[in-house]
Amino acid sequence: MKKAIIVGATSGIGRGLAKLLTDNDYKVGITGRRNNLLTELKNENPDFYVIKSFDITDTNNIPQQLEELVNELGGLDLLIISSGTGNLNDNLDFEIEKQTIDTNVSGFTAIADWTFNYFEKQTFGHLVAISSIAGLRGSRQSLAYNATKAFQINYLEGLRQKSNKLKTEITVTDIRPGFIDTDMAKGEGQFWVASVEKASRQIFNAIKNKRKIVYITRRWRLIATLLKLLPRQIYDRM
Repeated sequence: MKKAIIVGATSGIGRGLAKLLTDNDYKVGITGRRNNLLTELKNENPDFYVIKSFDITDTNNIPQQLEELVNELGGLDLLIISSGTGNLNDNLDFEIEKQTIDTNVSGFTAIADWTFNYFEKQTFGHLVAISSIAGLRGSRQSLAYNATKAFQINYLEGLRQKSNKLKTEITVTDIRPGFIDTDMAKGEGQFWVASVEKASRQIFNAIKNKRKIVYITRRWRLIATLLKLLPRQIYDRM
């Protein structure tokens, strides 16, 4: 039986992936801040879940928390970073920006570094992170969110390059969703909104196939291409 950890499994994509993994013979360590929601998920399939409740912004405790969870699982083949935050912030409230940076940069990096180092020691493993199509360009409404997702995209690319240089069997997958029907989807003008179930299925297939970069749902690759090609002079006026 393969062993996986999902960081941020209390709701949304993380919760959806947890259910898919256990349905496919994975034993899964689930983490998050809300222990009651983790317990609720574990009760659905008690033999396949291990719970560890912690906040990823508490970066000093992340190594111990993950090591304890891996020991309870009996190993680690796959780790998925699904924890993240972001809000519209037209008024540039620094506390909102700081919370986003603490979670999406500091917490993300602490998890990613620990995981890569663990996989490097055992010479194999699969790191998956949920970034966002928002990381491709800046946004006047959600400056920190888009900027932190750009950080994640670049950091994952660096880890992928590092893995290739080390010639290890470490796969790094960057999942870039568009709009998914979760609490993270904010603002007007949303389109092509996918259900959590559909998004989770496509992400699970990408994990099985060890894809490197995946847009969820697949049609968002078109939007990604347009965003990359849109001239700065036009984008700045949007």
